[in-house]
Amino acid sequence: MSPSGNEQQKLSREQAIALLAFHVEAGVSDALGDEPVNRYELADAAAPAPEAAPRTATVRGARPDPRGDAAPAAPAPRAVPPSSIPLEDTQAAGSAREIAARCNTLDELRQALAGFEGCPLRYTAKNLVFADGNPQARIMLIGEAPGRDEDLQGLPFVGRAGQLLDRMLAAIGLDRTSVYIINTLPWRPPGNPTPTPAEHAVCMPFVERHVELVNPDILVLLGGVAAKQMLGTDTGIMRLRGKWTNVKVGGRDVPALPTLHPAYLLRQPAQKQLAWRDLLSLKARLQS
Repeated sequence: MSPSGNEQQKLSREQAIALLAFHVEAGVSDALGDEPVNRYELADAAAPAPEAAPRTATVRGARPDPRGDAAPAAPAPRAVPPSSIPLEDTQAAGSAREIAARCNTLDELRQALAGFEGCPLRYTAKNLVFADGNPQARIMLIGEAPGRDEDLQGLPFVGRAGQLLDRMLAAIGLDRTSVYIINTLPWRPPGNPTPTPAEHAVCMPFVERHVELVNPDILVLLGGVAAKQMLGTDTGIMRLRGKWTNVKVGGRDVPALPTLHPAYLLRQPAQKQLAWRDLLSLKARLQS
């Protein structure tokens, strides 16, 4: 018999653990109340508001005026996190460029990133996710940002998307010994949101130096975020994918192929046919 509306279904220990793991992977970070709240009913029952003062434009990130005596009718906006503040012209971005330029080996670059304090993401991530694969390979893959599994293991593309990527590479005779893999961010954003422009601004000098040091013959840009960052464009991945272009790094034009991210293919399996076309194009380029 199904439980009544006032009864809560009891979960077994295994079910509770599985549900909690699902919430963590989905990026849930706040708990809700046990009872639902009808916001419309609260709004109807509220007392008439006093005569409103003239409206002013809301400034993003501005603090509430402490001079008001009455409590606000609604919660104040959440403070803007430091990672969302533009960093292109700040000291952190400038410091990143200087530090990255001084690195002459991949080991130096890894150590520099491990000690870099200019990106707030490092303080919420468990591990630095630097790279995986063969730095001598002809192909360099660039993804978006580490996920939960990558953050735990300190390696890129080791979760479900990484397993699909391995199968995609194997379909054209490649594996992790014949490619080198990095992300545009070396630390996981909490909850796996799309990285902000500020986060990319402070991390891109390290990405560009990474490409310079590896000096690959071909770049494969996995997903819209990586493609937009490396190509400096706002064009969507569906218009970019499958079309060879060039990425200028260190005074050199590196052939680049944007394609669909494996995580997207897990959500949209029908699009694997497009990714297969891109893989065949990559294989033909390697053979030529």
